[in-house]
Amino acid sequence: MRHRSLWIALSLLACLGPGAAHAQSAGHAWRTSATPSEQALDATAFKGAGEVLAQQLTDVESAMVVLRGRVVYSYYRDGDADRLRDTQSASKSALSALVGTAIAQGRIASVDQRVTELVPEWAPLNSDPRAATITLRHLLTLTPGFSQADTPRTRAGTAAPLPPQEAWARPLAAEPGQVFAYDNSVTPLVVAVLEKTTGMPLADYARQQLVGPLGFAEPRYQGSIVHLRTLDMAKLGQLYLQRGQWDGKPLVPAAYVDASVQAQSAGGPPAGLHYGQLWWVVPGKAPRPTFMASGWGGQLIWVYPPLDLVVATTSTVSAESGQRGQALQWIRQQAFAAAQRRVAAEPN
Repeated sequence: MRHRSLWIALSLLACLGPGAAHAQSAGHAWRTSATPSEQALDATAFKGAGEVLAQQLTDVESAMVVLRGRVVYSYYRDGDADRLRDTQSASKSALSALVGTAIAQGRIASVDQRVTELVPEWAPLNSDPRAATITLRHLLTLTPGFSQADTPRTRAGTAAPLPPQEAWARPLAAEPGQVFAYDNSVTPLVVAVLEKTTGMPLADYARQQLVGPLGFAEPRYQGSIVHLRTLDMAKLGQLYLQRGQWDGKPLVPAAYVDASVQAQSAGGPPAGLHYGQLWWVVPGKAPRPTFMASGWGGQLIWVYPPLDLVVATTSTVSAESGQRGQALQWIRQQAFAAAQRRVAAEPN
């Protein structure tokens, strides 16, 4: 029921806002400054938003709102804007961006390249002939067909990932490309593909392709989970809003970004939304759909193209915070309404 409620709430948001013409835009470029009058309008539009977080939605640890390429609101419960925060499975969406850069560089031919062509040493690990047909697209869309143990953590999307060789050796329960199944063990497979094709550790490749160009603080890696500043989470959302462009330069191919945030399957638990290429996609009528990166407990990068809006949140990592869904509640009830007020207040 909680997943269905999430789907309904996000779908309603996806149908709101400015018309389709604005939704076609690739987003406003990132801005690092604001005039005094802009700051005054920001403060008025978001008045009371911090009090709601501080007093009522206490699971939320940080929040940032970027509107038309500029930070218009930020909140840090601990007062530390530079703290690297646990993004949980929102890390998957950052990983997707790195696959896009590797394709642009010719290190990977396309998402339809077979995984065993990219990592030949995996071929003997799985005797099922269907494993040889698994493509990178199947990994990115979480449809490779691997069997998973039916446990509460698997159903909740919080099962610990297996090492890549073990993950690849698992029996197949479905034909590749046919069944969506949220599988955390796909993440180390994608990491291994990137490290094999780029010839460098993931952290080095990320530093070269995303961290440096986007001006991130140096991330911290915990297995396949990356710890980022809330600002850097928002920048990743802005990069995808801008269809892979940053400072006028293409970092991730636009066609790859577009495919990543379009529904590639009907998706399912744990978010109960459609799924693209390591991004969740909200059904809607706009030419560019609402999409989000989502990590357990309320680690979110929520992108609403019709308003050129990006919201990033981090929350306490716990089963309880995941059930309460306070970050999404704040986005839905406070951030979105405040962003609409801010746009309406813009001088003609």
